[in-house]
Amino acid sequence: MRTCYSLSFLYWTCMLHYSQNGRILGLSQDDGKTLHCSKRGWMCNQFFLLEEYTGSDTLSIYLGGLYTDQDKGDGNLKYMLTGDGAGSLFIIDENTGDIHVAKKLDREEMSLYVLHATAIDRKTGRQVEPESEFIIKIHDINDNEPKFTKDIYTASVPEMSGVGTSVIQVTATDADDANYGNSAKVVYSILQGQPYFSVDPEIGQQPFLSYLS
Repeated sequence: MRTCYSLSFLYWTCMLHYSQNGRILGLSQDDGKTLHCSKRGWMCNQFFLLEEYTGSDTLSIYLGGLYTDQDKGDGNLKYMLTGDGAGSLFIIDENTGDIHVAKKLDREEMSLYVLHATAIDRKTGRQVEPESEFIIKIHDINDNEPKFTKDIYTASVPEMSGVGTSVIQVTATDADDANYGNSAKVVYSILQGQPYFSVDPEIGQQPFLSYLS
């Protein structure tokens, strides 16, 4: 990775948060390590959160921080955040640059947030660092039940049909992320009707297994 040096720099740090079952809440591109980006603007511009994680106090969920080496700690700099959810979902401390998650995030409502951050001189209003963009992706949890595309399926089969006769195709969908784990995987089974019917657990096609008595 190429690193560009200049007289001043912004850097982003990303802390890790764990739920009670040990799952990582905040992940950086560096596989869990705290990031320090010594470049004017951000090199580390993509971060991850598990949806609907709150902990005991939502405001205590630290996402990361924006800092510049021009900040002397005298309160002269103001950190600003704009973009998707800025000021409502994502809150920045204008004095320290720390960013917190303020509310639950539902991936089914919005899976990706694009934010912009900068630092300005309070006295002059001048930007001391250029505006930088970063992306927050919401990782899915298995919080949706599969739903059939119809409330009721109706089918018929001729008397004395042979074993393996296809009866009907049923389909269910899941709103969870199909690209993240097995949250959206649908497996079919029959609660009543054995031993006369069975269902393909993967595709939902219901073949006739034996003669009806």
